[in-house]
Amino acid sequence: MASSSPHARTALDTVDRPSWTPIVALSAAMAMLVASEFLPASVLPALAADIGVSEGVAGLAVAATAIAGAITAPSIAVLLPRTDRRTMLVGLLAAGSVANLVVAAAPNFAVLLAGRLLLGVAIAGAWSFAFGAGVHAMGGRERAVSSGVAFGVSLATVVGVPVAAIVGDQIGWRAAFGGAAALTAVTAAGVARALPPVPAHPGAGIGMLREALRHRRLLAGAGCIVLVAFGNFAAYPYIRIATERIDPGATTWLLVAWGVGGVAGTVLAGVVAVRLRLLAALAPTLLGVSLLVAATASTVPVLTAAIVLWGLAFNMVPVATQLWVTRVESERVESAMSLQVTAFQVAITAGSAAGGALLDAYGVRWPFVVGAVAAVAAGLGFALLRIPAR
Repeated sequence: MASSSPHARTALDTVDRPSWTPIVALSAAMAMLVASEFLPASVLPALAADIGVSEGVAGLAVAATAIAGAITAPSIAVLLPRTDRRTMLVGLLAAGSVANLVVAAAPNFAVLLAGRLLLGVAIAGAWSFAFGAGVHAMGGRERAVSSGVAFGVSLATVVGVPVAAIVGDQIGWRAAFGGAAALTAVTAAGVARALPPVPAHPGAGIGMLREALRHRRLLAGAGCIVLVAFGNFAAYPYIRIATERIDPGATTWLLVAWGVGGVAGTVLAGVVAVRLRLLAALAPTLLGVSLLVAATASTVPVLTAAIVLWGLAFNMVPVATQLWVTRVESERVESAMSLQVTAFQVAITAGSAAGGALLDAYGVRWPFVVGAVAAVAAGLGFALLRIPAR
Protein backbone atom coordinates (compact mmCIF):
# COMPACT_ATOMS: atom_id res chain seq x y z
CA MET A 1 0.00 0.00 0.00
CA ALA A 2 1.30 3.48 -0.82
CA SER A 3 2.32 5.65 2.10
CA SER A 4 -0.07 8.38 3.15
CA SER A 5 0.48 11.87 1.78
CA PRO A 6 2.07 14.68 3.84
CA HIS A 7 -1.31 16.40 3.92
CA ALA A 8 -2.95 13.27 5.33
CA ARG A 9 -0.23 12.89 7.96
CA THR A 10 -0.64 16.54 8.94
CA ALA A 11 -4.37 16.07 9.39
CA LEU A 12 -3.79 12.93 11.48
CA ASP A 13 -1.24 14.75 13.67
CA THR A 14 -3.80 17.49 14.27
CA VAL A 15 -6.31 14.92 15.51
CA ASP A 16 -3.76 13.10 17.67
CA ARG A 17 -2.37 16.26 19.22
CA PRO A 18 -5.24 18.52 20.27
CA SER A 19 -4.73 22.16 21.06
CA TRP A 20 -3.60 22.91 24.60
CA THR A 21 -5.48 26.23 24.55
CA PRO A 22 -8.35 24.96 26.76
CA ILE A 23 -5.91 23.92 29.51
CA VAL A 24 -4.08 27.26 29.27
CA ALA A 25 -7.39 29.11 29.59
CA LEU A 26 -8.55 26.98 32.53
CA SER A 27 -5.16 27.34 34.21
CA ALA A 28 -5.33 31.13 33.90
CA ALA A 29 -8.89 31.16 35.19
CA MET A 30 -8.04 29.11 38.26
CA ALA A 31 -4.95 31.25 38.81
CA MET A 32 -7.07 34.37 39.08
CA LEU A 33 -9.71 32.81 41.31
CA VAL A 34 -7.13 31.31 43.67
CA ALA A 35 -5.12 34.54 43.71
CA SER A 36 -8.34 36.33 44.64
CA GLU A 37 -9.05 33.79 47.37
CA PHE A 38 -5.62 34.30 48.92
CA LEU A 39 -5.47 38.08 48.48
CA PRO A 40 -6.31 38.85 52.13
CA ALA A 41 -3.17 36.97 53.22
CA SER A 42 -1.07 39.31 51.05
CA VAL A 43 -2.52 42.53 52.43
CA LEU A 44 -3.83 41.42 55.83
CA PRO A 45 -2.28 44.08 58.11
CA ALA A 46 -3.37 47.02 55.92
CA LEU A 47 -6.82 45.55 55.26
CA ALA A 48 -7.43 44.98 58.97
CA ALA A 49 -6.29 48.48 59.93
CA ASP A 50 -8.40 50.17 57.23
CA ILE A 51 -11.57 48.19 57.92
CA GLY A 52 -11.09 48.46 61.69
CA VAL A 53 -10.87 44.83 62.82
CA SER A 54 -8.14 42.67 64.36
CA GLU A 55 -5.85 40.67 62.10
CA GLY A 56 -7.38 37.47 63.41
CA VAL A 57 -10.87 38.66 62.49
CA ALA A 58 -9.65 39.91 59.10
CA GLY A 59 -8.43 36.37 58.41
CA LEU A 60 -12.10 35.38 58.30
CA ALA A 61 -12.18 37.04 54.87
CA VAL A 62 -10.62 33.79 53.69
CA ALA A 63 -13.10 31.71 55.70
CA ALA A 64 -16.05 33.59 54.17
CA THR A 65 -15.21 32.35 50.68
CA ALA A 66 -15.00 28.83 52.00
CA ILE A 67 -18.38 28.98 53.74
CA ALA A 68 -20.07 29.87 50.47
CA GLY A 69 -17.98 27.32 48.61
CA ALA A 70 -18.89 24.48 50.94
CA ILE A 71 -22.57 25.10 50.16
CA THR A 72 -22.07 25.75 46.45
CA ALA A 73 -19.86 22.82 45.43
CA PRO A 74 -22.37 20.00 46.02
CA SER A 75 -25.46 21.99 45.12
CA ILE A 76 -24.65 23.86 41.91
CA ALA A 77 -24.73 20.78 39.67
CA VAL A 78 -27.95 19.68 41.37
CA LEU A 79 -29.62 23.04 40.74
CA LEU A 80 -28.35 23.30 37.14
CA PRO A 81 -27.92 19.68 36.03
CA ARG A 82 -28.31 20.29 32.28
CA THR A 83 -26.52 23.62 31.82
CA ASP A 84 -23.50 23.62 29.51
CA ARG A 85 -20.39 23.60 31.70
CA ARG A 86 -18.55 26.18 29.61
CA THR A 87 -21.42 28.62 30.11
CA MET A 88 -21.32 27.95 33.84
CA LEU A 89 -17.55 28.48 34.06
CA VAL A 90 -17.78 31.81 32.24
CA GLY A 91 -20.63 32.95 34.49
CA LEU A 92 -18.74 31.93 37.62
CA LEU A 93 -15.63 33.84 36.52
CA ALA A 94 -17.78 36.91 35.89
CA ALA A 95 -19.16 36.54 39.42
CA GLY A 96 -15.59 36.34 40.74
CA SER A 97 -14.77 39.63 39.02
CA VAL A 98 -17.79 41.33 40.56
CA ALA A 99 -16.88 39.91 43.99
CA ASN A 100 -13.43 41.49 43.85
CA LEU A 101 -14.95 44.84 42.87
CA VAL A 102 -17.27 44.67 45.89
CA VAL A 103 -14.30 44.05 48.20
CA ALA A 104 -12.28 46.84 46.59
CA ALA A 105 -15.07 49.32 47.32
CA ALA A 106 -16.19 47.89 50.69
CA PRO A 107 -16.84 50.62 53.30
CA ASN A 108 -16.94 48.13 56.18
CA PHE A 109 -16.26 44.52 57.10
CA ALA A 110 -19.84 43.36 56.47
CA VAL A 111 -19.76 44.47 52.82
CA LEU A 112 -16.30 42.99 52.44
CA LEU A 113 -17.59 39.63 53.70
CA ALA A 114 -20.49 39.80 51.23
CA GLY A 115 -18.03 40.15 48.40
CA ARG A 116 -15.96 37.27 49.72
CA LEU A 117 -19.07 35.07 49.97
CA LEU A 118 -19.79 35.71 46.29
CA LEU A 119 -16.19 34.85 45.47
CA GLY A 120 -16.63 31.57 47.34
CA VAL A 121 -19.54 30.65 45.05
CA ALA A 122 -17.38 31.39 42.01
CA ILE A 123 -14.36 29.43 43.24
CA ALA A 124 -16.26 26.33 44.36
CA GLY A 125 -18.30 26.14 41.18
CA ALA A 126 -15.27 26.62 38.97
CA TRP A 127 -13.27 23.96 40.84
CA SER A 128 -16.17 21.53 40.49
CA PHE A 129 -16.40 21.89 36.72
CA ALA A 130 -12.88 22.80 35.54
CA PHE A 131 -11.42 19.29 35.71
CA GLY A 132 -14.31 17.64 33.86
CA ALA A 133 -14.43 20.41 31.26
CA GLY A 134 -10.70 20.09 30.69
CA VAL A 135 -10.85 16.29 30.32
CA HIS A 136 -13.71 16.70 27.83
CA ALA A 137 -11.73 19.23 25.79
CA MET A 138 -8.46 17.27 25.94
CA GLY A 139 -9.77 13.82 25.11
CA GLY A 140 -9.37 12.18 28.51
CA ARG A 141 -5.85 13.33 29.45
CA GLU A 142 -6.58 13.36 33.20
CA ARG A 143 -3.01 13.82 34.48
CA ALA A 144 -2.31 16.66 32.05
CA VAL A 145 -5.56 18.43 32.95
CA SER A 146 -5.05 18.02 36.69
CA SER A 147 -1.46 19.29 36.47
CA GLY A 148 -2.52 22.18 34.24
CA VAL A 149 -5.26 23.31 36.59
CA ALA A 150 -2.93 22.91 39.57
CA PHE A 151 -0.29 24.93 37.73
CA GLY A 152 -2.78 27.80 37.77
CA VAL A 153 -2.83 27.53 41.56
CA SER A 154 0.97 27.63 41.62
CA LEU A 155 1.01 30.60 39.26
CA ALA A 156 -1.35 32.42 41.60
CA THR A 157 1.02 31.91 44.50
CA VAL A 158 4.33 32.51 42.71
CA VAL A 159 3.10 35.65 40.92
CA GLY A 160 -0.27 36.72 42.30
CA VAL A 161 0.41 36.63 46.03
CA PRO A 162 3.72 38.57 46.03
CA VAL A 163 2.52 41.00 43.34
CA ALA A 164 -0.59 41.66 45.41
CA ALA A 165 1.63 42.28 48.43
CA ILE A 166 3.71 44.79 46.45
CA VAL A 167 0.63 46.54 45.02
CA GLY A 168 -0.93 46.61 48.48
CA ASP A 169 2.19 48.15 50.00
CA GLN A 170 2.79 50.69 47.24
CA ILE A 171 -0.71 51.69 46.15
CA GLY A 172 -3.16 50.18 48.63
CA TRP A 173 -4.96 46.93 49.31
CA ARG A 174 -8.07 48.15 47.46
CA ALA A 175 -6.03 48.53 44.27
CA ALA A 176 -4.94 44.91 44.58
CA PHE A 177 -8.55 43.74 44.62
CA GLY A 178 -9.47 46.11 41.77
CA GLY A 179 -6.70 44.68 39.63
CA ALA A 180 -7.85 41.16 40.43
CA ALA A 181 -11.36 42.07 39.30
CA ALA A 182 -10.11 43.27 35.92
CA LEU A 183 -7.88 40.27 35.31
CA THR A 184 -10.60 37.81 36.32
CA ALA A 185 -12.91 39.38 33.74
CA VAL A 186 -10.22 38.89 31.10
CA THR A 187 -9.89 35.20 31.96
CA ALA A 188 -13.67 34.79 31.68
CA ALA A 189 -13.45 36.03 28.08
CA GLY A 190 -10.52 33.68 27.47
CA VAL A 191 -12.44 30.63 28.68
CA ALA A 192 -15.45 31.57 26.57
CA ARG A 193 -13.22 31.70 23.50
CA ALA A 194 -10.89 28.73 24.14
CA LEU A 195 -13.18 26.08 25.61
CA PRO A 196 -15.54 24.07 23.41
CA PRO A 197 -19.12 23.50 24.54
CA VAL A 198 -19.13 21.01 27.43
CA PRO A 199 -22.48 19.24 27.82
CA ALA A 200 -23.48 18.14 31.29
CA HIS A 201 -23.15 14.47 32.20
CA PRO A 202 -26.43 12.71 31.34
CA GLY A 203 -26.79 11.51 34.94
CA ALA A 204 -25.86 14.81 36.58
CA GLY A 205 -28.08 15.88 39.43
CA ILE A 206 -29.21 14.74 42.84
CA GLY A 207 -29.11 11.03 41.92
CA MET A 208 -25.44 11.11 40.98
CA LEU A 209 -24.56 12.99 44.15
CA ARG A 210 -26.55 10.55 46.29
CA GLU A 211 -24.72 7.56 44.79
CA ALA A 212 -21.33 9.20 45.35
CA LEU A 213 -22.18 9.86 48.99
CA ARG A 214 -22.77 6.11 49.51
CA HIS A 215 -19.15 5.37 48.59
CA ARG A 216 -17.40 4.78 51.91
CA ARG A 217 -13.83 4.93 50.59
CA LEU A 218 -14.59 8.20 48.84
CA LEU A 219 -15.95 9.65 52.07
CA ALA A 220 -12.89 8.46 53.98
CA GLY A 221 -10.69 10.18 51.41
CA ALA A 222 -12.78 13.33 51.76
CA GLY A 223 -12.07 13.21 55.50
CA CYS A 224 -8.34 13.12 54.77
CA ILE A 225 -8.76 16.06 52.39
CA VAL A 226 -10.45 17.99 55.21
CA LEU A 227 -7.48 17.30 57.47
CA VAL A 228 -4.79 18.37 55.02
CA ALA A 229 -6.65 21.49 53.90
CA PHE A 230 -7.41 22.38 57.54
CA GLY A 231 -3.71 22.05 58.30
CA ASN A 232 -2.69 24.36 55.51
CA PHE A 233 -5.31 27.02 56.07
CA ALA A 234 -4.91 27.14 59.81
CA ALA A 235 -1.54 28.69 58.95
CA TYR A 236 -1.64 30.18 55.45
CA PRO A 237 -3.75 33.33 56.10
CA TYR A 238 -1.10 34.30 58.65
CA ILE A 239 2.02 33.58 56.59
CA ARG A 240 2.86 37.26 56.29
CA ILE A 241 2.66 37.74 60.05
CA ALA A 242 4.92 34.71 60.55
CA THR A 243 7.55 36.03 58.14
CA GLU A 244 7.47 39.55 59.58
CA ARG A 245 8.16 38.03 63.00
CA ILE A 246 11.64 37.10 61.83
CA ASP A 247 12.46 39.67 59.11
CA PRO A 248 9.88 42.20 57.87
CA GLY A 249 12.10 43.09 54.94
CA ALA A 250 12.11 39.54 53.59
CA THR A 251 8.33 39.07 53.49
CA THR A 252 7.72 39.63 49.77
CA TRP A 253 10.58 37.38 48.70
CA LEU A 254 9.50 34.65 51.08
CA LEU A 255 6.05 34.75 49.48
CA VAL A 256 7.77 34.35 46.12
CA ALA A 257 9.71 31.40 47.57
CA TRP A 258 6.43 29.77 48.59
CA GLY A 259 5.20 30.12 45.03
CA VAL A 260 8.43 28.81 43.50
CA GLY A 261 8.11 25.76 45.72
CA GLY A 262 4.52 25.49 44.52
CA VAL A 263 5.53 25.37 40.85
CA ALA A 264 8.04 22.63 41.65
CA GLY A 265 5.37 20.76 43.61
CA THR A 266 2.92 20.83 40.71
CA VAL A 267 5.53 19.45 38.32
CA LEU A 268 6.65 16.81 40.81
CA ALA A 269 3.06 15.75 41.48
CA GLY A 270 2.46 15.18 37.78
CA VAL A 271 5.47 12.84 37.71
CA VAL A 272 4.76 10.98 40.96
CA ALA A 273 1.04 10.62 40.10
CA VAL A 274 1.80 7.28 38.42
CA ARG A 275 2.11 6.07 42.04
CA LEU A 276 -1.00 7.82 43.24
CA ARG A 277 -1.25 6.26 46.70
CA LEU A 278 2.33 7.34 47.47
CA LEU A 279 1.65 10.87 46.22
CA ALA A 280 -1.54 11.20 48.27
CA ALA A 281 0.30 10.17 51.45
CA LEU A 282 3.54 12.05 50.77
CA ALA A 283 2.15 15.51 50.08
CA PRO A 284 0.30 15.99 53.42
CA THR A 285 3.22 14.52 55.38
CA LEU A 286 5.71 16.94 53.82
CA LEU A 287 3.25 19.76 54.48
CA GLY A 288 3.14 18.86 58.17
CA VAL A 289 6.93 18.81 58.38
CA SER A 290 7.20 22.21 56.70
CA LEU A 291 4.65 23.81 59.01
CA LEU A 292 6.40 22.48 62.10
CA VAL A 293 9.77 23.81 60.91
CA ALA A 294 8.19 27.19 60.06
CA ALA A 295 6.64 27.36 63.53
CA THR A 296 9.99 26.85 65.24
CA ALA A 297 12.27 28.74 62.81
CA SER A 298 14.32 31.57 64.25
CA THR A 299 16.47 32.53 61.25
CA VAL A 300 15.68 33.55 57.67
CA PRO A 301 17.49 30.58 56.01
CA VAL A 302 15.56 28.02 58.07
CA LEU A 303 12.29 29.83 57.50
CA THR A 304 13.02 30.04 53.76
CA ALA A 305 13.64 26.30 53.55
CA ALA A 306 10.40 25.62 55.44
CA ILE A 307 8.37 27.95 53.22
CA VAL A 308 9.75 26.48 49.98
CA LEU A 309 8.91 22.97 51.24
CA TRP A 310 5.50 24.24 52.33
CA GLY A 311 4.74 25.58 48.86
CA LEU A 312 6.00 22.40 47.22
CA ALA A 313 4.01 20.09 49.50
CA PHE A 314 0.71 21.93 49.46
CA ASN A 315 0.70 22.42 45.68
CA MET A 316 1.06 18.67 45.28
CA VAL A 317 -2.22 18.24 47.16
CA PRO A 318 -4.71 19.45 44.48
CA VAL A 319 -3.19 17.15 41.85
CA ALA A 320 -3.12 14.22 44.27
CA THR A 321 -6.67 14.67 45.56
CA GLN A 322 -8.26 15.40 42.17
CA LEU A 323 -6.80 12.23 40.72
CA TRP A 324 -7.52 10.25 43.90
CA VAL A 325 -11.25 11.03 44.05
CA THR A 326 -11.75 10.52 40.31
CA ARG A 327 -9.88 7.19 40.45
CA VAL A 328 -11.95 5.98 43.42
CA GLU A 329 -15.25 7.20 41.93
CA SER A 330 -14.62 7.00 38.18
CA GLU A 331 -18.29 6.60 37.25
CA ARG A 332 -19.42 9.82 38.94
CA VAL A 333 -16.49 12.19 38.41
CA GLU A 334 -18.43 15.43 38.68
CA SER A 335 -19.96 14.47 42.03
CA ALA A 336 -16.59 13.19 43.27
CA MET A 337 -15.00 16.51 42.35
CA SER A 338 -17.77 18.46 44.08
CA LEU A 339 -17.18 16.40 47.22
CA GLN A 340 -13.46 17.16 47.04
CA VAL A 341 -14.18 20.88 46.68
CA THR A 342 -16.67 20.78 49.57
CA ALA A 343 -14.08 19.07 51.76
CA PHE A 344 -11.55 21.77 50.91
CA GLN A 345 -13.98 24.60 51.58
CA VAL A 346 -15.17 23.19 54.90
CA ALA A 347 -11.55 22.81 55.94
CA ILE A 348 -10.63 26.32 54.81
CA THR A 349 -13.49 27.70 56.91
CA ALA A 350 -12.55 25.70 59.99
CA GLY A 351 -8.82 26.10 59.51
CA SER A 352 -8.72 29.86 59.01
CA ALA A 353 -11.20 30.40 61.86
CA ALA A 354 -9.21 28.15 64.21
CA GLY A 355 -5.96 29.73 63.09
CA GLY A 356 -7.30 33.21 63.73
CA ALA A 357 -8.46 32.25 67.22
CA LEU A 358 -5.10 30.67 68.00
CA LEU A 359 -3.26 33.69 66.64
CA ASP A 360 -5.19 36.17 68.75
CA ALA A 361 -4.98 34.00 71.88
CA TYR A 362 -1.50 32.46 71.76
CA GLY A 363 0.53 34.01 68.96
CA VAL A 364 1.49 33.05 65.43
CA ARG A 365 3.34 29.79 66.20
CA TRP A 366 0.27 27.84 67.35
CA PRO A 367 -1.70 27.94 64.07
CA PHE A 368 1.34 26.35 62.43
CA VAL A 369 1.73 23.63 65.07
CA VAL A 370 -1.94 22.65 64.95
CA GLY A 371 -1.83 22.72 61.15
CA ALA A 372 1.19 20.41 61.14
CA VAL A 373 -0.58 17.81 63.29
CA ALA A 374 -3.65 17.81 61.04
CA ALA A 375 -1.56 17.49 57.86
CA VAL A 376 0.45 14.53 59.15
CA ALA A 377 -2.79 12.80 60.20
CA ALA A 378 -4.07 13.23 56.63
CA GLY A 379 -0.91 11.66 55.24
CA LEU A 380 -1.34 8.63 57.49
CA GLY A 381 -4.97 8.34 56.43
CA PHE A 382 -4.19 8.33 52.72
CA ALA A 383 -1.41 5.78 53.30
CA LEU A 384 -3.97 3.39 54.79
CA LEU A 385 -6.59 3.81 52.04
CA ARG A 386 -6.35 1.56 49.01
CA ILE A 387 -7.29 2.81 45.56
CA PRO A 388 -8.34 0.83 42.47
CA ALA A 389 -5.65 0.01 39.91
CA ARG A 390 -6.06 1.59 36.51
